[in-house]
This record gives sequence, structure tokens and C-alpha cells, in this order.
Amino acid sequence: MSSRTLQAAKVYRDLLKSIRKNIGKEGYKSHFGEFVTHEFRNSSNLSTDQSCIQQKIKLARDYTFQLNSVQHHKDLLISYNIAVDRSDEMKKVLGKSAASVGLQLPDVYQA
Repeated sequence: MSSRTLQAAKVYRDLLKSIRKNIGKEGYKSHFGEFVTHEFRNSSNLSTDQSCIQQKIKLARDYTFQLNSVQHHKDLLISYNIAVDRSDEMKKVLGKSAASVGLQLPDVYQA
């Protein structure tokens, strides 16, 4: 395989992984992944126009970065918002901290 093919495959995998993680796998959201799969398959058949393929790869890489950045931004907004009830989030953090040293939380802290 050529280096461009390997690069395209890596970008394709990263984009699909990002879509599954940030958008979801539910049936009504599957058209996102189907569209990406369709576009990558069509681009692999058109090997004559390399500049067009490179633009699509760059677009896919940028969209992956945007999906990951938006999700990270949402996580930051939730974690910094004082008005939101963060008790569930704190239970998860405490549970992970206790589990990392081999302990379990007492019943008082468990949901």
C-alpha cells in the first residue's frame, strides 16, 4: 500500500471512531457514519485527481478534530458550571479514585 492509502485509512478510522464516541451509535444517528463511509469509498475509486482526495482527507481530519474539541469543550463547561448538580459526577470520581487503589466506596456514597 502507498503512504497516501495508509494515511487515508488512518484518517478514516479516526473519523469513524470520533463519530461513534461523540455522536453515538444509535440507529437514528447512523447516517453520519454511512455518509463518511460512502464518501471514502467513492474517493478511493477516483484515484486520478489527487488534489481532490487530499482536500477530502484534510476535511475529514479537520472534522475529526472539531468533533473531539466540541465534546471536550462540553465536558469543560459541565465541570466548571457551579450551578449544575455535580453529585453524580463526584460519585464517579470518588469511585474511580477508590477503585484505583483497590478499595470500594461505603454504601453512603454509592448510588
